[in-house]
Amino acid sequence: MLTEPPEDSRRLALDRALAQAVRARLAAGQRPTVDADAIALREVLKGLKPAEIAAARSVLGRLDAASGPRLIVWGAASQVLAADRYGLSARMAAKPEAALKAVREGGRALMDLAPSNAWFGRLLAEPDLRVVAALPDHGAGLPRSLMVQQTQPGPTGDDRTFWATDSAAPNSRIIEALSDAGLAATPLIESGGLKLFVLAGYVQAEDGRLANAPGKLSGVIGAAPLF
Repeated sequence: MLTEPPEDSRRLALDRALAQAVRARLAAGQRPTVDADAIALREVLKGLKPAEIAAARSVLGRLDAASGPRLIVWGAASQVLAADRYGLSARMAAKPEAALKAVREGGRALMDLAPSNAWFGRLLAEPDLRVVAALPDHGAGLPRSLMVQQTQPGPTGDDRTFWATDSAAPNSRIIEALSDAGLAATPLIESGGLKLFVLAGYVQAEDGRLANAPGKLSGVIGAAPLF
């Protein structure tokens, strides 16, 4: 004979409360800026254990995917990272050009950092398109994918900035030049004659410390929060 499972009213009440909270949060919509969302997220995650953080970020990421701009991904790493953070709602782009086109049309794109394609260099000529997030974003290592959106990210209190240059100088000399200007830089990737560096903190595009930075073509292409 089949045995009916025992009633678990306490857990059922918790599950219902979670479902109602999801419905209410979706109805509230997105915050006005990406930096406001990052600051609020840090407050939400404060004091949680690692397993609790993972669960909370999973739920909040799917809420973001459901209520925010449509998400496009390019590259294998971005596909995996997007599925973990946002679920399976993202649309795949065959080429970086298609992903950036979707951003120009109001979407957002999570894109691989790959030596085979210097797509990030396009952002030097398109200041309306900015890096607003970088995954993984826990700060334990360098990011593998960058989120691009048609918005300007603001400071959140714990950020890293992305700076590109066409300088042919060795990375060590570029790092030294930036250090002399008061900036801490870490090389991220090199592709198609361009180099991408991570600058510690939030650095504005017009920051005077970058005025004499190495390269004929160089500049800040965005910033992303750390958690």
